[in-house]
Amino acid sequence: MEDIIIRNVKKQDIPKVVDIQINGWKTAYRGIIEDQYLNTMSKEEKIEKRQKDYMMNGFIVAELNNEVVGFCRYIDNNSFSTEVEEADCELLALYVKSNLKYNGIGTRLFQYVKNEFTKKEKSKMILWCLKDNEPSKKFYKKMGGKIICERPIEIGNKFYQEVCFLYNI
Repeated sequence: MEDIIIRNVKKQDIPKVVDIQINGWKTAYRGIIEDQYLNTMSKEEKIEKRQKDYMMNGFIVAELNNEVVGFCRYIDNNSFSTEVEEADCELLALYVKSNLKYNGIGTRLFQYVKNEFTKKEKSKMILWCLKDNEPSKKFYKKMGGKIICERPIEIGNKFYQEVCFLYNI
């Protein structure tokens, strides 16, 4: 898919980004996270949160044929994951439309973020992934990450485990 364009998010992209996120959760996390939570995810709440994210740096989308087909959020510090002291940057979210996975879009988003961190002279990137999300863990391992720890995360009043991948940039 050579026609993929990676660019900064625009305000008008937010509803599409939220659709990708919610559909991604319903697809990737079915059987991992309780159905009740997945079935009642609020688009309005997610739009409100993503509009706040939009105001920050480190929010990109993948566009194919003038359609947003994926997105990524990242920060050039470790403010969300202080328990991993050696990290100096973090990939916060990476989503691709479910029907377009395995076409290189996620790889392009991931590589874009790594390149941005390289430009900023960052050296240790982390990302968190649900422990039971085997397809995503396989992708993150393929991209060169090593699992270094895990922690509990609360989603919908229930606790799950997530693992932390560390990357040398």
